Amino acid sequence: MRQFSKWFIGAFIGAVIASSCVDDIKFGDSFLEKAPGVAVTQDTIFGKADYARRFLWNTYSKLYYGLATNWNTVDGKMNTGMFEALSDCWHSHNSWDGLNRKYYSGSYKASDEDSANDSRFGYTKENCWEAIRAAWLFIENVERVPDMEDQEKSRLAAEAKVIIASRYFDLFRHLGGVPILEKSYDVSPTYDLPRGTVEETVNFMVRLLDEAAQVLPWDLEDDGESNWQGRFTKAAAMGLKCKVLLFAASPLFNDDQPYCTEEPQEAVTNHQVWYGGYRPELWTQCLKACEDFFSELNAKGHYALMLPSGPSPEAYRDAFNMAYFIRQDNTELLISTRIIGKYNWDWWYYWGEWVGYGGYTPTEEYMEMFAMADGRPFSWSDATVAANPFFTDNDYGQPIRDPRLYETILVNGAKFSGRAVELWLGGRENINSTEKESGIYATGFGLYKFYKEGKSSLASHYLEWPYLRLAEMYLIYAEALLKNNRLAEAINQVDIVRARVGLAGLVESNPTANLLTDKDALMEEILRERACELGLEDVRLFDMTRNKRADLFQKPLHGLRIERADGGSGSWSDKNVDVRGDFPTQFSYTPFELTNKSRSWWTNFSPKWYLSAFPPSEVNKNYGLTQNPGWK
Repeated sequence: MRQFSKWFIGAFIGAVIASSCVDDIKFGDSFLEKAPGVAVTQDTIFGKADYARRFLWNTYSKLYYGLATNWNTVDGKMNTGMFEALSDCWHSHNSWDGLNRKYYSGSYKASDEDSANDSRFGYTKENCWEAIRAAWLFIENVERVPDMEDQEKSRLAAEAKVIIASRYFDLFRHLGGVPILEKSYDVSPTYDLPRGTVEETVNFMVRLLDEAAQVLPWDLEDDGESNWQGRFTKAAAMGLKCKVLLFAASPLFNDDQPYCTEEPQEAVTNHQVWYGGYRPELWTQCLKACEDFFSELNAKGHYALMLPSGPSPEAYRDAFNMAYFIRQDNTELLISTRIIGKYNWDWWYYWGEWVGYGGYTPTEEYMEMFAMADGRPFSWSDATVAANPFFTDNDYGQPIRDPRLYETILVNGAKFSGRAVELWLGGRENINSTEKESGIYATGFGLYKFYKEGKSSLASHYLEWPYLRLAEMYLIYAEALLKNNRLAEAINQVDIVRARVGLAGLVESNPTANLLTDKDALMEEILRERACELGLEDVRLFDMTRNKRADLFQKPLHGLRIERADGGSGSWSDKNVDVRGDFPTQFSYTPFELTNKSRSWWTNFSPKWYLSAFPPSEVNKNYGLTQNPGWK
């Protein structure tokens, strides 16, 4: 037998040392708070219902949260970086984050997973195994809790299974197949724990989610939802199953050829990074899961898109804002996680600071993805639009684009802190030449989503992470329908999401695109819609990787140089947004290529980048782990 590594045993020990078992259980806004605690034994934890519940709530706190919020291995992400800044929609101008140090420079190597804390997703450093081990420990011991009803035991064990499946999915989308833990293990023996194949890993996640769905309530309404938001439900389990199967059925793992032919190839030979060939039945399985979810939704209700109060740009934008940002009375969220402690200032302070360093700047390519307000594609070839791509010129400030653009990207002239934002060269936001490519507005745009008007606008609020919401479910369903040659039905699902923000349907908006017959064209529209609806929600990078879109990774990205074209120069002085009589309305807009911190793969891309490396120290311990192709 071979020895488990220290981190693995540490995950077990961490699971036994629970949070406080002496304080009252907290619900509502305190649901996941970690109170001061003491080390306790398993007998203590599972000797009383309150203590066992507290142990599971603590395990919930180890779920994935997407924003960089503190200076530590887990919350700091890629040393303040985010996955989406590796996609074509966002770019980092923060020279000291992991994106610039390791990925844009092309210097990332397998050994960084041993020695550094700023890689994309560390195999041993993301609280995955701690959560998995703790959840198994709970499942194995909850039956002996003396003062808990059997029905609650079953429900809480089912919640623990969803925790395990979600953390496995977090590993799977970065690494492929991983070792499969079917129990908690103890600390004394040694074990062989070989890396699972893609099929084994997917089947494991699906089995856990199916088992959980048989037990969990569809929603939390009967429990008093405001007190329990964050707990897993049947809707969460069924929805996550669809998301898992979408990723598994995509070309990264499901193709006639493996994604990478570089050495080492052991993981390829062992089918740990692909299925070994194309399996159309995987798309059928994904479609069936989606049909089951929406059948249950139609029967049970409760979950629904957050809808606008009326047909106005402001109402459309408010509805979209409520969908991803507002937790209270949100019927769209299926799975959400959040930072513990409403008044813990660290998360919003650090997040706000790091946005200011330019770590999450939108690209010009991303701006172009957002349609016109009536649903037509944006195009620079339209002279009227090219002169004023964001607002009307006769009544400056009236939006002319997809409302989601203004909720996601800060654009020139948008309302911001009681005035109109000045993103032209010489304006208050973009004083320095954009060509220098530095700072929060380096691309001619700013981040708005999850940032709003700065950290002061986030203080004293939970900033939840929308891990899965209903809008994504419609788009997953659309893709599964497309892959099963049901194009008209796929379009209908996309149109449901578009209608929420007032956009016309895909066919009406793209009359020359042949979307009812051209699968490739429709797939591009689905991916574009996912980018616009789910921006900065950890979707675009994974859409690019799971579809093996080397073309998008190799495409140089751009910012937008904005200059006044009205004979004036400089800032608009101290006038506020309500005084628009002489606000500049004439600008020139010129895309420029990002060069200062360009990405090495724009000229030297390798498909090995689709998946991350395992720590060589773990591979070398010979307990069954193989390295991903291309990493040595």
